[in-house]
Amino acid sequence: MSRSVEELTIGEILEKYPFASAYMEQHNLEVEGKEHLSLGEYLASFSEEEIEDRALDGPAVMLGLREYIARMLSFLGADEQKVRSLTILPGTNKSGEPEGFEEFTIRTGEIIAIVGPTGSGKSRLLGDIEWVAQRDTPTNRQILINGEKPDQKWRFSTSDKLVAQLSQNMNFVMDLTVEEFLHLHAESRMVENRKEVVGKIIACANDLAGEKFDLTTPITSLSGGQSRALMISDTAILSRSPIILIDEIENAGIDRKKALSFLLSQEKIVLMATHDPMLALLGHKRIVIRNGGIDKIIDTSEEERTMLGEIEKVDRKVQNLRASLRRGEILTKDSF
Repeated sequence: MSRSVEELTIGEILEKYPFASAYMEQHNLEVEGKEHLSLGEYLASFSEEEIEDRALDGPAVMLGLREYIARMLSFLGADEQKVRSLTILPGTNKSGEPEGFEEFTIRTGEIIAIVGPTGSGKSRLLGDIEWVAQRDTPTNRQILINGEKPDQKWRFSTSDKLVAQLSQNMNFVMDLTVEEFLHLHAESRMVENRKEVVGKIIACANDLAGEKFDLTTPITSLSGGQSRALMISDTAILSRSPIILIDEIENAGIDRKKALSFLLSQEKIVLMATHDPMLALLGHKRIVIRNGGIDKIIDTSEEERTMLGEIEKVDRKVQNLRASLRRGEILTKDSF
């Protein structure tokens, strides 16, 4: 059971909530050297004269600190509810016809592929989920979280984000190194062990990327594959968003299977729009989009999983051919 603010020492408060130092300063509370005391003990140490001079109201200071921490956690998105499932309730396709399912629930730890022709409406479905649609988008779909109508914060808060979306094009415009970029993100999330977390992200990114890079690399010089690997690692480790939407990663220049496995290990729900048969069959199910609507939902069969092994063999050969081309080698029949 977590301890209340009243039960924590000042040192523990500042360690757990680093932003609380600003509250202490605003109230002229000089806590250096007093970290071993609780805030209540520290306030009780003042004489009546000091209390009068400082216009201190102990209970009001304690209540104010609790409220300040709650507001900051809300602003930072740290108090968000645990997402266990996402449910899609049907709407209509472009012709106004009902979609071909009753309701579809996706749970944490599942990969769902979204397939269909170009322009069929895959991105519209991703958009409905990101917007947490409530019968107020062109598709008339409704999205539930944990089986219920979601809190409005998922839609309108700049800090509470239900969804992290990784799009096809990820271009950086900031003049920062990879290390500076990751430290800024970690700092914005109030991460305490930033150096350790940044090291973990770069290690994971290099494990996914075809070509290695380091912390001193300018992010504007990263290739498409390196950028995607960095953002997948950053999203998995630092983002609090419980749902990851991926729009086309088949040509990203990364180890796609490893990337999906890593995202799932972070207890995320993963949905990906794809034309790649290997990625589609890696999913637990796939949503088939036609004419702007969900036409059907297919469970990946045992036969398809058997086929997946053969597809992965072919994919590895193709990836090896790409690597050979990058190295400037001459391809022969034996290369395949």
